[in-house]
Amino acid sequence: MYKPLYTILTASVLAFSCGGNQQEIVVDDSEFEVVESEWISLFDGSTLNGWAKYGGGEVGKAWKVQDGSIYLDATNKADWQTGDGGDIVTTEEFDNFHLKYEWRIAPNGNSGLIFFVHEAPEFSYPWQTGLEMQVLDNDGHPDAKIPTHRAGDLYDLIESSEETVKPVGEWNLAEIIADNGELELYLNGVMVVSTTMWTPEWEALVAKSKFKDMPGFSKFKKGKISLQDHGDEVWFRNIEIKKL
Repeated sequence: MYKPLYTILTASVLAFSCGGNQQEIVVDDSEFEVVESEWISLFDGSTLNGWAKYGGGEVGKAWKVQDGSIYLDATNKADWQTGDGGDIVTTEEFDNFHLKYEWRIAPNGNSGLIFFVHEAPEFSYPWQTGLEMQVLDNDGHPDAKIPTHRAGDLYDLIESSEETVKPVGEWNLAEIIADNGELELYLNGVMVVSTTMWTPEWEALVAKSKFKDMPGFSKFKKGKISLQDHGDEVWFRNIEIKKL
C-alpha cells in the first residue's frame, strides 16, 4: 500500500498476423505517460523557505540553517524567552502522506515533530491540534521516565513497541505514514507504533491522555507539519514527504 506506484505504458511497434499477412501499427509514445508518486523536499538544505512561525510571521532567529540541517539554537535563552524561537510549521497542509526525516538531539534535550496541525487563532500551540512523534534524549531527560514520552513514541498516547533510538547526538531516521486513518511510525527502520485514528477506540485513547480537555486535538484530517521548540538544541534534516 505504501510503495511507490509505477504505471508504465510503453509502446513503439505492434506487430500481428492476419490471414498470413503481417501488419505493423506504429503507436506514438507521446500518448502514454509514466505515473509515479514523487518525494517532495520540505527543506532545501540552505534556507527556511516553506516554513513560518506558528501563529504567523517569519521564522524566529533562534531557528537557523547549519550544515544542511534546520537547527534550533537554544543556547541563547534570551532569544527563546523573547519570542525569537517558537514552533515552526510548513506553509502547506497535508492529509495522506509518507513523511521521512532525520533528527538528533542535544544531551538532556526534548523536542518533537507534530503533524495534522491546524493553525487558527483559538489554538496557541501546534500540540493543541496535532499529533507528536517524540524526539528525546532517553538517557538524560526526565520525560523518559514516563511511558509514551520516550523517543519514537506517539506522544502521551502510544508507547513504542521497541526502543530503536540511537545514542544522544547521533542522527535518527524517522518516518510517519498516515493513510486514511491508518497511522504507522518508524524509527531507524523499525515500525514502533501502529494504530487507527478517528475510531471509538482512538477517542477512548485520547480521553485517557493529557489532551482530553483540548477540543481540537486530533480532530483535523489535514494539517501542517511542525518542528517543536522545547527550549533545547535540536537538528532536523532530509525532510521529505510523499503524498498518498
